[in-house]
Amino acid sequence: LFSDDGTKMGASPSCALDQLLDLLGKQLYLKSPTILEHLLCMIEGVCSPLSLVPKEGEEPPKLTQTEIEAATSTMKEWIEVPRPVVTPYRLKLLCSLLKLEYVKDSSFTRVNTIARRLCRVEENRHFILRELSGVAGVLAEGATKDLQELSARLREQVGRMNAAAAKEGRIRSSVQISLASSTTESKLLRVLQALSALSGESQTDVKKIDGLPVASPELVSLMGSISLDALWSELTSCLRLVSILEGVELKEDSDKDEKDDGGDTDGGEGSALEDGSRHSGEGQEDGAADSGRKLQNSAAGVLTRFLPSIEAFFVVNGVARKQPKTRSEVKGEAEGDAASVVKSSAAESKPAVEERETEPEREIVLGGMNLVDFVSSNRVLLNALIRSNPSLLDKGLRAMVTVPGCRPFLDFDVKRQWFRTCIRRLRQHASRRHGSLRLHIRRKHVFEDAYHQLQVRNAEEMRGRLHVTFTNEEGVDAGGLSREFFAILAKEMFNPNYALFTSTEDGCTFQPNPNSSINHDHLHYFRFVGRIVGKAISDGYLLDAHFTRSLYKHMLGVKPTHHDMEAIDPDYYKNLKLILEHNLDDIGLELTFSIEHHSFGGLQTIDLIPNGRNIKVTEESKEKYVSLVCQHRMTTSIESQIKAFLEGFNEMIKPELISIFTAKELELLISGLPDIDVFDLKKNTDYQGYRPTDKEVEWFWNVMTSLTRSQKAAFLQFVTGSSKVPLNGFSELQGMRGVQKFSIHKVGGSSGALMSAHTCFNSLDLPVYKSEEELKEKLLYAISEGAGGFMFA
Repeated sequence: LFSDDGTKMGASPSCALDQLLDLLGKQLYLKSPTILEHLLCMIEGVCSPLSLVPKEGEEPPKLTQTEIEAATSTMKEWIEVPRPVVTPYRLKLLCSLLKLEYVKDSSFTRVNTIARRLCRVEENRHFILRELSGVAGVLAEGATKDLQELSARLREQVGRMNAAAAKEGRIRSSVQISLASSTTESKLLRVLQALSALSGESQTDVKKIDGLPVASPELVSLMGSISLDALWSELTSCLRLVSILEGVELKEDSDKDEKDDGGDTDGGEGSALEDGSRHSGEGQEDGAADSGRKLQNSAAGVLTRFLPSIEAFFVVNGVARKQPKTRSEVKGEAEGDAASVVKSSAAESKPAVEERETEPEREIVLGGMNLVDFVSSNRVLLNALIRSNPSLLDKGLRAMVTVPGCRPFLDFDVKRQWFRTCIRRLRQHASRRHGSLRLHIRRKHVFEDAYHQLQVRNAEEMRGRLHVTFTNEEGVDAGGLSREFFAILAKEMFNPNYALFTSTEDGCTFQPNPNSSINHDHLHYFRFVGRIVGKAISDGYLLDAHFTRSLYKHMLGVKPTHHDMEAIDPDYYKNLKLILEHNLDDIGLELTFSIEHHSFGGLQTIDLIPNGRNIKVTEESKEKYVSLVCQHRMTTSIESQIKAFLEGFNEMIKPELISIFTAKELELLISGLPDIDVFDLKKNTDYQGYRPTDKEVEWFWNVMTSLTRSQKAAFLQFVTGSSKVPLNGFSELQGMRGVQKFSIHKVGGSSGALMSAHTCFNSLDLPVYKSEEELKEKLLYAISEGAGGFMFA
């Protein structure tokens, strides 16, 4: 198909590639999507050798003597791949296919593949990119007009809705709307995707700024030649109107008012969950999920109409470019940094200033509109759209998980769904390669046996499906034994005999023990604990393990703030606030940049900065002092322990996956909802042999309501193997067959028989009792005596 001498081709009309491209201008092929598909398939095959041509800046591969001899022995020879130069007319025919109305998606994919291969020849590349940018400009104008017409229709609908609400004297509510799709926006998306992919062909090393890929100068120039501002303006307007029609606007305003009134006491973390969730057992997860389900049947369908334009927005604005800073900005930042450092360390601040001066660049968005602002304004609609199509986070809307600024606007259930999908892929890959992970554990030595058996397993083997067998106990692990295994480990990791963790003042949360070195294998144990926590998250098991907020932040790669000290030592935190809020002379404090550390009965002075014990803290430097003190307590003093813990944790959970969550969300992911809602359990209970109105069932729920919090947790441990509630409540209780609700089975037997449980099936065998008092007595006996060992699988 190519000339034997390897010369440039394209001028000769007899060339097979030219002849095939010429057919793209024939009506016979343009009118039949099927025939066009076959033609593009042939052109793609003809162009396939071009994929071997090295990219710009790459060196051509060198043949080894073995490869040459192997070709000679089979009567073959290696030749250089020709680089055909295609005429502008034929390239224009190829690019014009992206504007056609009725073309298969696979045909658009083939056009992109052909264009990408032809772009290996520099002469073809420049024309294809210019032609595609021209096509994009035309399509952008058409898409803008479509959105303008749609916006006018939506405004009329909003006006009618407001008028109806005012006439009836009620608050306006959501209305059902239907919108026709636009092929122009879909074609524009394909062209922009092609431009983005082709302009990145010459980049061998793709850099990123804050999660955004850095655009090449070529892409910046191309996108600058396309007028897209009007399109983004109309898209924003339409989404705003959809929000009003769906009743989202009022909800968002109400949420914003509540947030403004309540303030943010967590150092501006921007968590998607409120602090009250841990007391009430109802986090924003539930509210977000409820609102998402409400919108899923209405707004999600409407939003699909705007999906091509939304994806196009992410293609353009999900890329960053660099722009040099002005000298005044660089100077101002350098002075600001220098002023925040104490005088004694001024010499150390100089390299930091010089480093800033050597990197006078900042990130700005390529498309002219801030990606985070767009996501923030349309968070409810975007979450509804992702719920209806979760794969968007792996495709067109991937920037919402890769860009840190966008993550807080994703609802917790959306994040968790994406996270589980990614983890499931890793587990399936590991299971195919290594099979199941089988452990034989002695009940009295769970921690030691698990440590020694897992120490020799690598991360891939650890991801396999877990099967636990307790020595001298019968039972097949269909999930119940594994839950019990993790429940025991969650208690043992905090065993004071191992000296790994210390509890905070309230005794509810734990952080690494700075004196854990008394245990010579402490770092190996920390790595093991990190792997166990990661394995539990990966397999979907909940742990009765609550760490400090600062440790959760370390797990997420986020630097703790002095606000996190409050949960560790409230009195110490109050003293630090006293230092920040009052003049040091007024409260009579003379401080130096050092602290005293008590260890094994001895007192040690630790400098927070070089020679800190001889440097006084002043009004100007007290913020730096507080920051260094907190950093020492939460990071520096336990640095080796945190490093070992994270080493094990990140073997199981990659940092780029877990970092999508906030510290509060990570706690829920590990430990589940903290409170047990008996009414939610009752609502999600199945009965076999009993009816909800039977007196025995009514007695049972009366007893459950009267139990203490610890007794409720013990009961849940008894019937499910875990004392924690699933993240979405008992409607998502997991069993052997996936989601398996709690069930109560009527059983016969002698009078006064004990009730029994099947943890793999989340079921309770409830005999017939004579009175409510007898039922309560047997229940308390069962959950207290039956919690220590495995009963029924």
